[in-house]
Amino acid sequence: MRCQAALPDDTRRIRAYWSRVDANTQVALSGVIPALALMWLFDHLDRKRPEPASTRRLVAFVGMLSVIPAIFLERYLMSGVGASLAPEYTYQGASFKAFVVAAGVEEACKIGVVYWIVWRRPEFDERMDGIVYATRAGLGFALVENVMYLLQSQSLQGQLYMWVARAFLAVPGHAMWTGMIGYMAARRRFDKTGLGLIGGYLLAVAFHGAYDCAVFVQQPLHFEGYATASRLMLLIPIGLTVIAFFVLRSMARTALRLDDAEAARHAVAAAQATQPPASAV
Repeated sequence: MRCQAALPDDTRRIRAYWSRVDANTQVALSGVIPALALMWLFDHLDRKRPEPASTRRLVAFVGMLSVIPAIFLERYLMSGVGASLAPEYTYQGASFKAFVVAAGVEEACKIGVVYWIVWRRPEFDERMDGIVYATRAGLGFALVENVMYLLQSQSLQGQLYMWVARAFLAVPGHAMWTGMIGYMAARRRFDKTGLGLIGGYLLAVAFHGAYDCAVFVQQPLHFEGYATASRLMLLIPIGLTVIAFFVLRSMARTALRLDDAEAARHAVAAAQATQPPASAV
């Protein structure tokens, strides 16, 4: 009788467990929403002369696949070079992981997508295209990374907290950091000025690395008893995201202004070319 009485309780526990698993999976899969929403936003900025939808989708898809080489490269660096340095729970280890392993590898993989897929295509004919395609690659990467992080969360409450935090910080961060590289590369290509591809890459790594370093050093700070300082480090990613927003917004406005001026010049030149020549007096 005790076994029969216990059976309904065990069944309810199993059902509750699977219900939690399903909810966690659903929340994790919904992690694609921030990246998709930001893709629409950046497309809207380029609405005057939009890029081909098929090319934008291709860049986003390859950006998603770029997570794979990033994972292998990061593991190689951590097990190889990182193993000979200080552990990652130290300040030195956290800095190496932030600037070299995470920022250095991920920004290279994301901008590599742009260079490989669209840099030589005729569609890449404006400065704003550098931002559009680079943010697409960054958001494709962020989409997959976001779902992976959410799947690793152990509790639904922690998952929801991570969902919100990453939706407003990490996901747009990936778009903005890589967008900076795209803008700098496009300015050097069309105007022969600016930091160019390498300089833009270093700028993005600086933003991305500082963001991750503020997160990673919380562990050594906590180990040394600096709990308040560890919590205050959370303000740095927020501040860096706000700064990156204003930096990329300024870049986008400059790109659009220059592209509009160039489009107007081309329109005038085309109109003049179609006018019949004035009759000789």
